[in-house]
Amino acid sequence: MNPNIPDNTHPRIVIIGGGFGGLKLIAKLRRHRFQLVLLDRNNYHQFQPLLYQVATAGLNPGSIAFPFRKDFRQIPDFHFRMTEVKRILPEKKQVETTIGVISYDYLIIAAGTDTNYFGMQNLKAHVMPMKSVVEAMALRTKLLSNLEKALITDDPAKRQQLLNIVVVGGGASGVEIAGALTEMKRYIFQKDYPDLGGGVFNIYLIEGSPRLLGNMSEQASQKACHFLQKMGVNIRLNTKVTGYENDCILFESNEKLPTETVIWVSGVTANRFGGIPLTSVGRGGRILCNEFNQVKDLTDVYAIGDICLQTEDSYPNGHPQVAQVAIQQGKLLASNIIKTRQNKPLTPFHYRDKGSLATVGRNKAVADLPYLKTQGFIAWFLWMAVHLRSILGVRNRLEILLNWMWNYFTYDQAIRLIFTPIHGDEEEKEKNCKS
Repeated sequence: MNPNIPDNTHPRIVIIGGGFGGLKLIAKLRRHRFQLVLLDRNNYHQFQPLLYQVATAGLNPGSIAFPFRKDFRQIPDFHFRMTEVKRILPEKKQVETTIGVISYDYLIIAAGTDTNYFGMQNLKAHVMPMKSVVEAMALRTKLLSNLEKALITDDPAKRQQLLNIVVVGGGASGVEIAGALTEMKRYIFQKDYPDLGGGVFNIYLIEGSPRLLGNMSEQASQKACHFLQKMGVNIRLNTKVTGYENDCILFESNEKLPTETVIWVSGVTANRFGGIPLTSVGRGGRILCNEFNQVKDLTDVYAIGDICLQTEDSYPNGHPQVAQVAIQQGKLLASNIIKTRQNKPLTPFHYRDKGSLATVGRNKAVADLPYLKTQGFIAWFLWMAVHLRSILGVRNRLEILLNWMWNYFTYDQAIRLIFTPIHGDEEEKEKNCKS
């Protein structure tokens, strides 16, 4: 295979990963004389902060996914290739991918992170991660399918097992999906499944540390915990998961909890590929960078976003793995690459923390902003405004706003569709039916 990227006189910048950082860098370089090459395993950007709403039937996946080619078709020397990176070859200034070798003048690694199972590989086959649109849709199908199964089973123990949902990870993702599931239980499931008797729909939120939302204030943590408990979530702090077997999740205390649905949002690890020296890799597989986002021991190779491990006085262990860090790094790196071409001094990166937000449910959220800490309706309104503003495209913003308004006034999340993949004989039958 051949990537078929034309050669020209413009310096070629290859960006691995179309997340928040990669998109911001491309947007800032679009009017400069560079050839921009974006590599990603998907042909779209996904707005990860709202994945939980796809998983809980609140939003269509198309509302939070944006095709790269559509967003950047106005850039004359932009090229997108859907591929996976195998390794980089820094001595040759090349990237080896599944579609061939691509050369670069500057390489930007913005590949993000993947789900971290902390060495418990037996979990991987049984739990549901939530790092992509595909995973969110699979989770939605799992949740709704288990309700259908619970409706027709004659075994009370099996029914309860299907109705137990365990969320592992008490960060923002865990808190938000636990809250969304509780609202589905209250407003949707009782209406859709009135004849589902003999079982209790339980939602458990498991966190290994002493409190939820560890990256936010103690006040926000306590309020989020209060909101969730009042909504009916079973919160277990200082509880560590050790495995999954025989349709039960296992805890360090030797306790077992029967469940067929474990949502794993407990941590992340950097996406990895070959060619990066071990001396350039830090904790969690993150790539070590200096204050200009230059990768340690490599030339003309940079890293931004969640995959980058960059320290400063205020963040001696590295910056938080949040979208704002990636956006700010992408913006500054674009400026520094231009300065590099102009032989001007570079500007070091300093993260400006704009605050943290987490929603728990209807009219319930927590906000830690630089000059304001608030909880409840005001925080919930701020959360909605910030996320709407961050969505790409007017159509997507309008679609999400209308969905939110519909859900708010009707107490009804309308996208409760079960999609199952077609494999083997079923696929052949589908083709025969069409013919």
